Amino acid sequence: MVDQIPLYRVRSVAAAAANRKRAAYYSAAGPGSGADWHSRYQLEDESAHLDEMPLMMSEEGFENEESDYHTLPRARITQRKRGLEWFVCDGWKFLCTSCCDWLINICQRKKELKARTVWLGCPEKCEEKHPKNSIKNQKYNVFTFIPGVLYEQFKFFLNLYFLIISCSQFVPALKIGYLYTYWAPLGFVLAVTMMREAIDEFRRFQRDKEVNSQLYSKLTVRGKVQVKSSDIQVGDLIIVEKNQRIPSDMVFLRTSEKAGSCFIRTDQLDGETDWKLKVAVSCTQRLPALGDLFSISAYVYAQKPQLDIHSFEGTFTREDSDPPIHESLSIENTLWASTIVASGTVIGVVIYTGKETRSVMNTSSPKNKVGLLDLELNRLTKALFLALVALSVVMVTLQGFVGPWYRNLFRFLLLFSYIIPISLRVNLDMGKAVYGWMMMKDENIPGTVVRTSTIPEELGRLVYLLTDKTGTLTQNEMVFKRLHLGTVSYGADTMDEIQSHIRDSYSQMHSQAGGNSAGSTPPRKAQSSAPKVRKSVSSRIHEAVKAIVLCHNVTPVYESRAGVSGETEFAEADQDFSDENRTYQASSPDEVALVQWTESVGLTLVSRDLTSMQLKTPGGQVLSFCILQLFPFTSESKRMGIIVRDESTAEITFYMKGADVAMSTIVQYNDWLEEECGNMAREGLRTLVVAKKSLTEEQYQDFESRYTQAKLSMHDRTLKVAAVIESLEREMELLCLTGVEDQLQADVRPTLEMLRNAGIKVWMLTGDKLETATCVAQSSRLVPRTQDTHIFRRVTSRGEAHLELNAFRRKHDCALVISGESLEVCLKYYEHEFMELACQCPAVVCCRCSPTQKACIVTLLQQHTGRRTCAIGDGGNDVSMIQAADCGIGIEGKEGRQASLAADFSVTQFRHIGRLLMVHGRNSYKRSAALGQFVMHRGLIISTMQAVFSSVFYFASVPLYQGFLMVGYATIYTMFPVFSLVLDQDVKPEMAMLYPELYKDLTKGRSLSFKTFLIWVLISIYQGGILMYGALVLFESEFVHVVAISFTALVLTELLMVALTIRTWHWLMVVAEFLSLGCYVSSLAFLNEYFDFTFITTVTFLWKVSAITVVSCLPLYVLKYLRRKLSPPSYCKLTS
Repeated sequence: MVDQIPLYRVRSVAAAAANRKRAAYYSAAGPGSGADWHSRYQLEDESAHLDEMPLMMSEEGFENEESDYHTLPRARITQRKRGLEWFVCDGWKFLCTSCCDWLINICQRKKELKARTVWLGCPEKCEEKHPKNSIKNQKYNVFTFIPGVLYEQFKFFLNLYFLIISCSQFVPALKIGYLYTYWAPLGFVLAVTMMREAIDEFRRFQRDKEVNSQLYSKLTVRGKVQVKSSDIQVGDLIIVEKNQRIPSDMVFLRTSEKAGSCFIRTDQLDGETDWKLKVAVSCTQRLPALGDLFSISAYVYAQKPQLDIHSFEGTFTREDSDPPIHESLSIENTLWASTIVASGTVIGVVIYTGKETRSVMNTSSPKNKVGLLDLELNRLTKALFLALVALSVVMVTLQGFVGPWYRNLFRFLLLFSYIIPISLRVNLDMGKAVYGWMMMKDENIPGTVVRTSTIPEELGRLVYLLTDKTGTLTQNEMVFKRLHLGTVSYGADTMDEIQSHIRDSYSQMHSQAGGNSAGSTPPRKAQSSAPKVRKSVSSRIHEAVKAIVLCHNVTPVYESRAGVSGETEFAEADQDFSDENRTYQASSPDEVALVQWTESVGLTLVSRDLTSMQLKTPGGQVLSFCILQLFPFTSESKRMGIIVRDESTAEITFYMKGADVAMSTIVQYNDWLEEECGNMAREGLRTLVVAKKSLTEEQYQDFESRYTQAKLSMHDRTLKVAAVIESLEREMELLCLTGVEDQLQADVRPTLEMLRNAGIKVWMLTGDKLETATCVAQSSRLVPRTQDTHIFRRVTSRGEAHLELNAFRRKHDCALVISGESLEVCLKYYEHEFMELACQCPAVVCCRCSPTQKACIVTLLQQHTGRRTCAIGDGGNDVSMIQAADCGIGIEGKEGRQASLAADFSVTQFRHIGRLLMVHGRNSYKRSAALGQFVMHRGLIISTMQAVFSSVFYFASVPLYQGFLMVGYATIYTMFPVFSLVLDQDVKPEMAMLYPELYKDLTKGRSLSFKTFLIWVLISIYQGGILMYGALVLFESEFVHVVAISFTALVLTELLMVALTIRTWHWLMVVAEFLSLGCYVSSLAFLNEYFDFTFITTVTFLWKVSAITVVSCLPLYVLKYLRRKLSPPSYCKLTS
C-alpha cells in the first residue's frame, strides 16, 4: 500500500543529539508550543528539515540500527510564493483577511475561561459575569445583514467586476448604452440573493426563539417560579421534568427516583441513543425536602469550561456541618445541556451557561459553502478578464494611442465587457434552484429536502464520504439472534424450544419446592460439582437464561398511568409488574436486547434497585436475588460481572459476561468457543460469552474483605482492585455464547458497495466503542469480508505513536480502525504522515470520536487531499462535521432533526444517498458545466463580432448592437433554449445507478476545465468571425443591413448551438427553441430603429442569413459526429 513512501534513517549521532535537545526544549516550553513549532518548521529549508524529522521518542534516545525507529515520511515543505506573484495570486486576499481578523479580535476580545465557585441558589454571589444562556445560530443581525450579504456577493470577482462596470455608466464620457442594460441584471441577482438569505435568516431566528423561550421551574426561597431558558443564570437551582431538555450544564443535586439516580438521553450530544445513568450528590439527595437546599450553606467548585464531554472534575462542599462535608464530583454527577431527562424529575445547580456549555463549545459556527464549480468558474472569469484587458490594449495600440487613449481604453473595456456575461450568475443560480426542485420531487427518494441551494453540483464531485454509525448506518435496534451452548445452537426459528425448556424446568422446581422445602440444600452440593457431571440440555438452557437475566445493568421502569400525577416513575409496593407498563433502561442497547429476549422465553426481570433484583418465572412466581457486588463493563477489561445471592436457597453465584478475547482465558477449557465466535462475527453478530462460578459463604466473605481493603487503598487502587477480582476469575464454568444483531438501515450494504465502486472512500466516525464500531463496519460491508483490518492500538505518547505508525505502514491494502484518543496523539505529532497513510486505506473507522474531532478530521482531509468531502449524520453531535464538510447530508431519524436542519441536504434513509449522488449529483454537475460554458460562449461570440467590427471601422470604440438588442439577446431571444440545458442528461438514471463506475470520471473535473473552456473560446472566435465577416461581405448598401443580417444569423446560430450541445431531448427544449424563434421573428416588426423592415422581408435577406448560419454551424456538427464515431465517451458505449 505504501511501499512508495521512503523512510529515512537518523543521519548521525550529532543529529540525534541535536534532536534530543530540541525535543527537550519544546516539551519544556509547554503544551501549546508543539503546534507553533510544527507550523514554523514547515517554512524552513529542506536541509534543516531533514535534521528536524528523526525526533527522539525518549530521553535516552534509541539505537540507529533498529528498523522500528526509522522516521516516517517527511512533511511536505510549503513553498511560499515571493514578491509580485504572491501578491497577485493570494497576497491581497491574505492581507485583507488579516486586517479583518485583527479588527474583529480588537472588537471581540475573548474572555479567558476560568474555574469557578458556584453557591447553591445564589447567582448574585458569582465573582465574574457569565454569558447569557441563549442559543444563537443566526449569521447576521439587523445592522450586519445588508453589509454581510453584499460582502459575500462581491467577494466573487464576477460580481465585483460588474459592479464596477455598472458604476462606470454614471460617467458621461464612458457611457456606452442605457443604464438598465447594466443595472437590471445586477439588481436582479442581488435581489434574489438577499431574499433567499433573509428567508433563511428568519427561519434560524424562529428556531432560536423557540428554544430560548422554553419555560423551566426555578427553585427560589419563595418557592417555584417559571423562567425562560435564556434567563437562567449560573447558580440557579433548576427543576427539569421527564422528557424535558436540560437547558444548561448542571451538577445533579436531587431526583424524585428512590435510588438517587436517573437516566438521561444524550443522543443530541454524543450521538448515542443508549441512556446514561447519572447519580445525584449524596449530601443533597439525603435532605428531607426540596426547600432544605436553601437552609444549607453549600457550594460547587467546577473546573473551567472545556470541550471534553466525557470528563468533569469538581467538588461539592457543605460548610454549615461539623465537620464540613466534601464530596468529589465526576462525570456521573453532571447533566450537560441539550440532553433529555429520561426518568423522574431532577434538580440541579447551573454551573455553565450559553457559549460555555459543552454542547455549544462542541458546535462549530456554520460557514458559507461555495461549490467547486463556482470556484472554477470564478477562475475562468479571471482568465476572461485578462483576455478582455489584452484585447482592449491591442485595440488602443492599433489606434496608435491617439487623443485621450486611456479613455478609449476604458470604452473598449466596456464594449467588450460582454466577454464576462452577468447572466452567468443568474442562469447558474436559477439552474441550482431547478436541480433542488428535481431532488425534492424525485419519487424514488421521498422526503428529500434541499436546504442549501447553492451547492447541488458538489454531490457530483465527492471523493470522501464521512458517516456516523448509530442511526445512520444502523437503526440502533438490537435483536437477539443466536444462543450457542457448545453442543447445540438455537436461532430465531427455534426459540420456542427454549421457552418450553424454561417452562418445564421451573414447573419441576416449583413442584419440588412445594413437596419438600428442605430440598434446597442437596441441589447446591450437586451444583458445586457440576463440571464433573454431564448436565441435561434442559438444565444447561435454564442456567444460561438465568445467567443472562441476572448479569447486566438494566433497570425496568414502569410508566405512570395516564391521569395519575406522581413524582416517581417506579411502581408502588402493590405494583403488579404488568407487562404493558414496563420499559427497560440501560446504558447499552445490547443489554436491553438480552433482557427482552429472556422475557420472551419466560424469565422476566420485573424489578431492580441498587441492592436487589426480582425475576418472574413462567408460572408467575417471583424470585428474589440480593446484589452483593457489581463489576461494571470497561473498555480495558471488556467484561462485566455480578455476585448475587438467591434469597430462597442462600446460594451465592458469580456471573460474568464479556468479549470472547477477554473471556477465553477465564473459562474452563473447551474446543468450540473460538470457532463459534468467528462464525457469529462473520454473520455480523455482536458476541458475548457468559460464564458462572458458585461461591461458598466462606469464599465470598474472604473475597469481600480483600475487595473492601483494595478499594480503600490510596496507592495503585485500580490495580489492586483488578487483582482481587481476577482472583475470582479462574476456571469459570462456560454457560453459553450469545449473538445480538444491531439491525442495519435498509439497503446499507448495496449502497456502500455502490459508493465504493463509484470511487468514493467511506470513513465511519462514531462515538461508540471500538468493538461495536468494528463489528458494524464488517456487518455493513464497509470493510469487505476479504479485507484485512488493522486495529490501531491505544497510544498515549509520541514514542508509542511512532512505533504503531511504523507497524501500520507495513500493512498492505487494509482497513484502519482507530480510537479518538490515539487519533489525537497521532495528529499532534505526526499529522501529515498519519493522513498520508490513512488516505491510502480503502476504509477507515474512527471510534470514540467527539463532535469536534469529527469536524477536525473533515478539515484535515480537505487540507491534505484537496478533494471534496461529504459528511452524513443524524444526531446533534454530527452537526459540526456536517457544517465543516463541503457537502453536508442529514438524516431525519430517532436522534431528532438537529442534523437534518443543519445540513445542506436532508434525506430520510441512508440508501437514498446512492441516487442522490449517482443521478442528481451527476446531472447537477454536468448540466451546470454545460450551462456555464454555453453562457460564456454566448458572451464571447458577441464580443468577437464587436472586435471584428471595430477593427474594420478604424478601431472605433462604437458599439455594434445597442439598447434593446443587447438586452433581448441575453434574455428573450436565447434565454429559454440556453436555460433548457438544465433538463439535459447524458445517461439515464437507471444506467447511472447500474454502473456507478461512471461517477469516477466526474471527480476528475473534465466537464469543466481549461481544456473544455479553450475549445469553447475557439468555437466562439470562429463563429463570431464568420458571422461578422460574412455580414460585411454580403451587405450591399446600408450599414443597417449589416446589423440585421449579423444579428439574425447570431440568434439562429445560438439556437442551433443549443441543439448541438443537447444529448437527450426533452419536449420542453423543443418548446423553448420555437418560443425563442417566435419571439425574435415577432419583435422584428417593432424594432424599426435597428432593422429596415422592407429589407428583412426580402428573399435576399433570407439566403444571406441562411448561408452565414450554415457556414458557422455545419463544420461543428460534422466534427461532433466524427468525434462520437471515432472516440465516444464511456457512457455512450454503455447506452449503445
